[in-house]
Amino acid sequence: MLKKLSEALWNYHSLLLIILTPLLLLPLPLVIGTKEAESGFVMLLMAIYWVTEVIPLSMTAMLPAILFPLFGIMSSSNVAKEYFNNFHFLLVGVVCLATSIEKWGLHRRVALRLVTLVGVNPAWLLLGFMSGCAFLSMWVQNTSAVTMVMPIVDAVLQQILKAHEEGYSGEDNPTLELDGTCTDSILYFIKAQNIIKKNVPTASCRRRQGRMLCKAMCIGIAYSSSIGGITTLPGTSANLIFSEYLNQVYPDCNSINFGNWLLLCLPISVIMLLLTWFWLYWLFIGSDSQEIFTGVVFVVMVLLWLTRSPGFIPGWGSLFPHKSNYITDATVALVLGVLLFFVPAHGPSRKYGKLNMFFSLNSEAMISWKEFQASMPWQVALLVGGGFALAKGAEESGLSLWVARLMTPLGDLPVLATVTIACLIVTTLTEVTSNAATITIFLPILSPLAEAIHVNPLYILIPATLCTSFSFLLPVSNPPNAVVYAYGHITIMDMVKAGLGVNMIGVLALLLAIATWGIPLFSLDTYPEWAPTLPGFNSTTP
Repeated sequence: MLKKLSEALWNYHSLLLIILTPLLLLPLPLVIGTKEAESGFVMLLMAIYWVTEVIPLSMTAMLPAILFPLFGIMSSSNVAKEYFNNFHFLLVGVVCLATSIEKWGLHRRVALRLVTLVGVNPAWLLLGFMSGCAFLSMWVQNTSAVTMVMPIVDAVLQQILKAHEEGYSGEDNPTLELDGTCTDSILYFIKAQNIIKKNVPTASCRRRQGRMLCKAMCIGIAYSSSIGGITTLPGTSANLIFSEYLNQVYPDCNSINFGNWLLLCLPISVIMLLLTWFWLYWLFIGSDSQEIFTGVVFVVMVLLWLTRSPGFIPGWGSLFPHKSNYITDATVALVLGVLLFFVPAHGPSRKYGKLNMFFSLNSEAMISWKEFQASMPWQVALLVGGGFALAKGAEESGLSLWVARLMTPLGDLPVLATVTIACLIVTTLTEVTSNAATITIFLPILSPLAEAIHVNPLYILIPATLCTSFSFLLPVSNPPNAVVYAYGHITIMDMVKAGLGVNMIGVLALLLAIATWGIPLFSLDTYPEWAPTLPGFNSTTP
């Protein structure tokens, strides 16, 4: 009875929030009436609906498709393009691989190897997975790193939860044979690693510990992919956009290259990773041939991602000089993902004689459409599409540019204070807009600002670029957050609470780097010759 009453009250409050929120925000487009105000109305409405989850997240993501055409910000056809773009093809290809990994148990085998290496102590398990994902995201796109690591993480979490539910207090470890069932081996190892204690936790306590570990692991994987991505120039799209912008605006600037960027950002990433690991732990805590083929596809996909366009040497993408911009990581993922629908799972089929010796239409493929469809996170696809549409609407309406222009008075403050405020503004805005869109808007604003106050442009542009990767608050802040949210182990408020701490860790670590080893590394204390000199200035130091 009480449960039904509480559900009824929640439904009533949800309906009230759904109706009152747009009414309270309606003065923005009605009174102000500008495109910026109309775009801000959509952004605030979606942010409130996303945080409160009063309607399904995917349906909230569809609001730009309704409101932007009504306000005249974007046409329906232009909005629709944002809901299925290059990211979604990448997602389809990677999910094909993930489906095969899960079907044939490769992720369980890898999970067992990792668990036997680091143990099942929640702290070391969390750090091990976060470190691995961060390293992987240095060389591949953050979303790709998360989608590869999460199936393995989920396998380990499922076995830990299963062990918790059985109420172990420490058992003898049976032989860990990889030729047996990998799932059972992980479970046995988890049980064997737990020392008998005098006070065994109750069942409810064990379940809560398991849920907290799930939250920490999922959020840790999402965050570590973003933390690792800032380490190298090709690690994130924002870094690449910054590098290209610098080449175009300051063609004589030779300060930025793969090596010194790595020297600057690797310590930042290590500091952020360790402090984020500590923060999350404190906040939340606890073969067959099919496997071989799936493993080969996995390795080939990673190698093709790494070697397509590494940045410091020509990649295989240079073999197509006139079409290099047309081939992306999504192309690679989609080709290999579709391949899994055709390759027979049990080798060449001889059912129909020599003519159909190698491939039979009736033979089982590595994955089927039904299996792929069950694994495909359509909610994530719509969620990310809604985020892209919202970011595009903010750009088209001029809202992003209006926010960026508010930063012009920062030139009257000390340089480090200007950098700090710029970092906080960029970090806040990138939570609801795409990283690429944010840095594209702010680079042309911050660059003239640095020139006007006669400060090395890199002093402001580098921190702003890195801060676009500090999007940790919401599932829609970036695709990795959306991917781990789809697994259902965490709520939006879990991510918001954790993200606030990680945002502060990131900004502080970045300011430490810029104010210390960043100055001699990039000569930030002098105004460079490659930057234009305005009348009335000779030389200055920040």
